[in-house]
Amino acid sequence: MPILRLKDIRAMSSDERRKKLDELKTELVRLKTMIKAGGSIDNPSRVRELRKTIARILTIESEKTPSKEKKK
Repeated sequence: MPILRLKDIRAMSSDERRKKLDELKTELVRLKTMIKAGGSIDNPSRVRELRKTIARILTIESEKTPSKEKKK
């Protein structure tokens, strides 16, 4: 189950998306640090979910912001 659905991400404002992106990246770093330290995490698939959700947010953000030059 995704952390955020695509329609929810699209409904957010740009500032909300950036704030959520920071939260998700922080959580991902925390989980990766726990794994590197040799600890076990409750839900290993959470790392994959976080990575996918971060990618979704970045994709939507790049779609919403107009590019400076459109290539022909």
